[in-house]
Amino acid sequence: MLREGRPDVVVAFHARMALALRRRSRHLTVRTTMYYHLVMGLAALSEAELNRAFGALADPTRRAILARLAKGEAGVLEVAEPFPMTQPAITKHLKVLEGAGLISRRREARQHLSRLEPERLKAISDWVGSYKHSLEDSFDRLDSYLDKLQNKGDAQ
Repeated sequence: MLREGRPDVVVAFHARMALALRRRSRHLTVRTTMYYHLVMGLAALSEAELNRAFGALADPTRRAILARLAKGEAGVLEVAEPFPMTQPAITKHLKVLEGAGLISRRREARQHLSRLEPERLKAISDWVGSYKHSLEDSFDRLDSYLDKLQNKGDAQ
């Protein structure tokens, strides 16, 4: 506890905190650099683009909209048909998907048509797929470990 009238204690406390923060920030810088090298180095998309795309895909309504647009280009009313929500709500979902680059929209007369952007979806798929090998290795090791545990239990 710091007492009033003891500026030397306050200065020493702040000096220790500043040193600890500098050490921590160096560690975080190394950690961040490794993250970018290992994870983001594999991505054709920037971190912000991936964040927007995965944020958009987190909503089940938006995933259903993408499934509908996989069948072909559609207007807002066609997209909104199966959902129990208003047209403005669907439009907001479409704008989020467009902002993430997952769909594109164009205007034809009075109708706004939306269509899937396969290049962006492929880039996201490639980024996720880059982890396939390491995940398969992890599952193989887990299978081996569980088999060993089961055999050990059967032997007793």
